[in-house]
Amino acid sequence: MIIVFNKYQGTGNDFIIIDNRKGILDPLDSRLINKLCDRRFGIGADGLILISEDYKYDFEMKYFNSDGFESTMCGNGGRCSADFAIRSGIAGKQLTFKAIDGTHSAIAEGGIIRLQMNDVKEPKIIRQNYFINTGSPHCVIFQKDISMLDVNTEGKKIRMSEDYAPDGTNVNFVEVVNNGIYVRTFERGVEEETLSCGTGVTASAIASVLSGLIDIGPVNVKTKGGNLTVSFKTDGNLISDIWLSGPATFVFEGMIEV
Repeated sequence: MIIVFNKYQGTGNDFIIIDNRKGILDPLDSRLINKLCDRRFGIGADGLILISEDYKYDFEMKYFNSDGFESTMCGNGGRCSADFAIRSGIAGKQLTFKAIDGTHSAIAEGGIIRLQMNDVKEPKIIRQNYFINTGSPHCVIFQKDISMLDVNTEGKKIRMSEDYAPDGTNVNFVEVVNNGIYVRTFERGVEEETLSCGTGVTASAIASVLSGLIDIGPVNVKTKGGNLTVSFKTDGNLISDIWLSGPATFVFEGMIEV
């Protein structure tokens, strides 16, 4: 079978996107999804996204980590999915799609994709670090000199620690810089540091304001893969009107035999 795919990246967080409205790829075929994401024997990506038909919204996004299994919400993947839908004629520049954590709106403006994230309720403090679910669970750790940090080693220690059992967590190391924050993320499912993580950037921006380290946003966020912006409103333990903004870049289209 020949599968047509698009390769996308959002601030270095890269994805295989497949138009699956005709059901060409079985979402339960974790072996195949893992193989397609393999950087040596497949196409190579942090994750794979299937764009499926939805009768109520413009489309449904199903996101899979590179381990082959469906995961929780992916912010950069959502932005790339929105751009793919616009480029493919599936949706206009203002659209709404369904994801595993609910519905999301997106707007394309001047080369930037703005994605509305779902509200965050009752962020927690665990061992002096913020734990925030922005569609995916995130531990946020503030420290200095994170450019020198071994993120894979330190992130792995926390990712499956007893504090976050049984499902584990993504781990974000955050440093306050002159014009915002710098974030490095260890992603579960990928099981290593990625160049950017949209839900992690969102959680880190929220934590930086809740902690008083950054004034109310928009919060400018630097990642190894590029820059993003997060805006939101706070009302006690409710964070609402959350928007993740940044570039979503089409890399190439290809075909692969599976």
